[in-house]
Amino acid sequence: MALNYIWIAFFLIGFVVALGKLIFTGNTQIFNELVAAVFSNAKTGFEISIGLTGALTLWMGLMKVGEKGGVVSLLGRAIGPLFEKLFPELPRGHPAYGSIMLNIAANMLNLDNAATPVGLKAMKELQESNPNKETASNAQIMFLVLNAAGFTVIPVSVMVYRIQLGAANPADIFIPVLISTFCALMTGLITVALIQKINLFDKVVMAYLGGLTAVLAGVIFYFTRLPKDQISAVSTFAANFILILIIVTFIVLALIKKVNVYDAFIEGAKEGFNIAIRIIPFLVAILVAIGIFRASGAMDYLISGITSFFAWLGLDTRFTGALPVALMKPLSGSGARGLMVDAMTTHGPDSFVGRLACTMQGTTDTTFYIIAVYFGSVGIKNTRYAVGCGLLADLAGFTAAIFMAYLFFG
Repeated sequence: MALNYIWIAFFLIGFVVALGKLIFTGNTQIFNELVAAVFSNAKTGFEISIGLTGALTLWMGLMKVGEKGGVVSLLGRAIGPLFEKLFPELPRGHPAYGSIMLNIAANMLNLDNAATPVGLKAMKELQESNPNKETASNAQIMFLVLNAAGFTVIPVSVMVYRIQLGAANPADIFIPVLISTFCALMTGLITVALIQKINLFDKVVMAYLGGLTAVLAGVIFYFTRLPKDQISAVSTFAANFILILIIVTFIVLALIKKVNVYDAFIEGAKEGFNIAIRIIPFLVAILVAIGIFRASGAMDYLISGITSFFAWLGLDTRFTGALPVALMKPLSGSGARGLMVDAMTTHGPDSFVGRLACTMQGTTDTTFYIIAVYFGSVGIKNTRYAVGCGLLADLAGFTAAIFMAYLFFG
C-alpha cells in the first residue's frame, strides 16, 4: 500500500505545483511540459525494460547453469548460518540464499547488469515461500532493503564518468563512497531487524558482520597504499576479472557435474525474457509519476527550501549544490547520473560539489526503481514498510556522504 500512496502523492504534488505556477505566474506552458514528461517517461520505462531483456536473458541463463552446477548451493551453504538469522522464516538451505549472495556480490562490484537478474531470481525464489502472494514477506523486505542500500566496494561507473570529465584523480571518491554505502547498508539492516525483532547481537550475526567490517577495513587499507593514479585502473580490473571468473566457474562446475550447459542456459534465458516483459507496467507507472513531480518544479522548490533552512541555521550550504543527486537517486538512477554529470560540468569534477555529487551517486541504489521492478516481477502489491526502511537507508548513506565530503574534500 505504501507504494500506492507515494505514487498518488507524486501525481498530486506535481499537479498542485503546476497549477500554482499557472495561477500565480501565468505560465501556460507548464501543463505542456507535464504532458511531455508523462509520455517521455512512459517511453523511458518501456525502453529500460526492453533494454534489460538482453541482460536478464544472459544472466538468468548463467544462473541456471550455476544452479545446476552447484555454485548457488555452495554459496548458500557458505552464507547459510547468517541468512538463517536474518531470514528466520525461510527453511535451512533455501535456494534463495545463493541468489541473494550473488546479488549482493554483484552490487559490491558495481556490476549493475549482473545484479538485477540475480536479484529478480532471488525475489522469485522468496515468493515461492511467501504465503500471501500479493503482500511482501519479511524475507522479501529484508532482501529488498539490503539491495536498495546498494553496498558498493568498487564504484567503477562513477570513476569512469570522472575520468571522462577530466578529474585529476578519478578515484578520490573511492573511500568516501565505501564508508557512506556501508553506513546505508548497516542502517537498512538494523532498521528492518528491529521491526522484525531479529537479534543482531547473536554471535553468528556478530561474527559475519565483524568479518565484513574487517574485510572492508582491509580493502580501504590496500587502496590507500596504492598510488592515486592506479586506484581506478586496479579497481576496474578487479571488478571485470571477478565477473569473468564467475562466468567461467559456473560453466566449469557444470561441466564437472556433466550438465548440458547449453540446454541449461536456454532454460534460464527463457525465464529471464519473461521477467523482462512482466516488469514493464510497474516500471512505466513509477517513472511517469516521477516525471510529473520533476517537470512541475516540485523538486526545485524542495531543494531551495532545504538550502534556505540550513542558511537560516548559519551552516555551510555548499553541500546543497549536490542535493539534486541525493533527491533523484531513490527515484531514478539515470536521472541521478545526469545530475551528477551536470554538477561536475557546472562546478568542475574536482570541486567540492562535483566530488560530493559523485559520492552520493555511488552511495545507494534506486529504491523506487528496485521496488517497482523486484516486487513487480512477482506481483507484490502491498510493500508494507519496505519503502520507509529503504528511504531511511538512503538518508543515512547521503548524510554520511556529506560528512565524508567535508572530511576528505574540505
